[in-house]
Amino acid sequence: MASRIARCGELHHVTREARGNGSRGEDHSSVRETVKEVTDNGFLDTTPSLSVSLIGDDSLMQVHPNGIRHIREDGHINEWRTPGKRTIAKVGSNRLQVVIALNGGELIYFEVDVTGQLMEVEKHEMSGDVACLDIAPVPEGRQRSRFLAVGSYDKTIRILSLDPDDCMQTLGIQSLSSASESLLFLEVQASVGGEDGNGVLSRTVVDMVTGLLSDSRSPFLGLRPPKLFPIVVRGKRAMLCLSSRPWLGYIHQGHFLLTPLSYETLEFAASFSSDQCVEGVVALAGEALRIFTIERLGETFNETVIPLRYTPMKFVLQPKRKLLVVIESDQGAFTAEEREANGGEDEDKDDPLSDEHYGYPKAESDKWASCIRILDPKTGNTTCLLELQDNEAAFSGCTVNFHDKEYGTLLDVGTAKGLQFTPRRSLTAGFIHIYRFLEDGRSLELLHKTQVEGVPLALSQFQGRLLAGIGPVLRFYDLGKRRLLRKYENKLFPNTIVSIQTYRDRIYVGDTQESFHYCKYRWDENQLYIFADDCVPRWLTASYHIDFDTMAGIEEDPTGGRIKWEQGKLNGAPNKVEEIVQFHVGDVISCLQKASLIPGGGECILNGTVMGSIGALHAFTSRDDVDFFSHLEMHMRQDNPPLCGRDHMAYRSAYFPVKDVIDGDLCEQFPTLPMDLQRKIADELDRTRGEILKKLEEYKII
Repeated sequence: MASRIARCGELHHVTREARGNGSRGEDHSSVRETVKEVTDNGFLDTTPSLSVSLIGDDSLMQVHPNGIRHIREDGHINEWRTPGKRTIAKVGSNRLQVVIALNGGELIYFEVDVTGQLMEVEKHEMSGDVACLDIAPVPEGRQRSRFLAVGSYDKTIRILSLDPDDCMQTLGIQSLSSASESLLFLEVQASVGGEDGNGVLSRTVVDMVTGLLSDSRSPFLGLRPPKLFPIVVRGKRAMLCLSSRPWLGYIHQGHFLLTPLSYETLEFAASFSSDQCVEGVVALAGEALRIFTIERLGETFNETVIPLRYTPMKFVLQPKRKLLVVIESDQGAFTAEEREANGGEDEDKDDPLSDEHYGYPKAESDKWASCIRILDPKTGNTTCLLELQDNEAAFSGCTVNFHDKEYGTLLDVGTAKGLQFTPRRSLTAGFIHIYRFLEDGRSLELLHKTQVEGVPLALSQFQGRLLAGIGPVLRFYDLGKRRLLRKYENKLFPNTIVSIQTYRDRIYVGDTQESFHYCKYRWDENQLYIFADDCVPRWLTASYHIDFDTMAGIEEDPTGGRIKWEQGKLNGAPNKVEEIVQFHVGDVISCLQKASLIPGGGECILNGTVMGSIGALHAFTSRDDVDFFSHLEMHMRQDNPPLCGRDHMAYRSAYFPVKDVIDGDLCEQFPTLPMDLQRKIADELDRTRGEILKKLEEYKII
């Protein structure tokens, strides 16, 4: 999300991909313009390597199950062998210190002396086998790091001292819900530990003076046990966490951020630096060796840009092949063939004034250009592109499985021919196109198109039939051999239908000016009636069905659906919907979607706006959290007013009073406040500053 590591030209490869067997220590490579194997490196290539790293100022170290191999700059090699038949299980090191754990739980501590020699310093017996360990990096100006973190299979993490005065003494202990898989000191004052089995990352603060552990946080990262690897990002030590997907933990603007990377699953990783790549990462993905860089830190989302011909109006998912059908239209535009005939396609795309960057030539306002595109989201490739002719523009679409038909899933597209908005709205004709997906699912075939009297701005499937919103008319269609067959319609909608969504036997219709209408269709009576509507006029630009009860708020129609609403009685539907939340976003929302952004996370409602921003609304599950964030928002309004001077409450209540929505953007500004103001707000909330930051981080990860 935040860091840019994406395919389709956005993955920044430093070298070509090289193949190796990955987990063993005998595959050592040299990186220049290409990756090649080096044989005269001094490493022992007859045994697996547990760790390979730099040690001291000019030496290399290889740790294998039977000992430590210290390779000096002059080529001299020093060997340390394990006593008896014991083997090394785990290892942790920095540039001056090494700790190994033997089978059975014995720890042996080594230091580099002033001559550059690796010397044994201390031994310590643990109560059982060691699951993982790590040594904090050596602080600047110091000869050693004081802290060693040891994870045991008894579901604990211990902080041991490496100071000569109290070497191997326990300074702090942290209990976990399961045995730890990997440990990493991100900074001197912060230790990060990954738990085994459940994909949880436990981050705990280590006091840099006493070594005590506090402020533990445990976000869920994936289904695989996380493995932690240190890397360098912008000159600072960072963490690469490999679970079901890779995550990056780093310090940005004084705050720790944990961000998923848009990249495939990795097995192992390490920091990498060369002339071509100063701050890179070398990693193993299956049997492939990957080298990449990380960019654009601090961003919430990453993106992959796929150029389109015209403005996208609608996305439709092809369910079988998981392909995207994109419906594109532009007013006052030339078609691609007309632009090519005029020489527009021959221009240099790298020219900053080319049509690709500056915009295509404009045609008359009553001229439309439109196309239907099938897009493979995995590769970003277009598999089918149909250009509409005769000044026809597409506005809506959906997939329908008509009952008792042999074609399977069909694509329905609503179009208008010769549409004009000034001096008054008019059109030549409206159409509903029916396309069949060919066998490969990557191309389309037109079956027929049916002329209608208006612009079909909303289409949806409903129980084996097509629902179409054509102006103020909601109409049922069935599939015929030469055209669609009209079955039933309701003409009682006030203005223009712009959205249709269905669930079970209910139909949720959005009107461009009069909010939502809730409908039911009775098959036995062939009757479509409105049983609930909104008493407040609302101009709808986007809508989304949440669930059966929340949208309607009414379980059954008390009238039995037998009143003839065509007579205009009761001035509308017999029931009125209840407003649950209100929140002014500050921009025109163009789309809504419900999704879960991380595995195991709760669902949220995503919204996109015409200015290009993406927002999310997440439901609270606890009344305590609602009270906490409500009071935090209140203090932020008072103590951190907007720069432009406008009252925050008035802004979020621009059209209707804000109701039951907390402004997360405002609450997340808490860490940017002066420290004394943060403590003041924390005292008034009867919490510590760390507790507030922890709560903000928890809801940001969800």
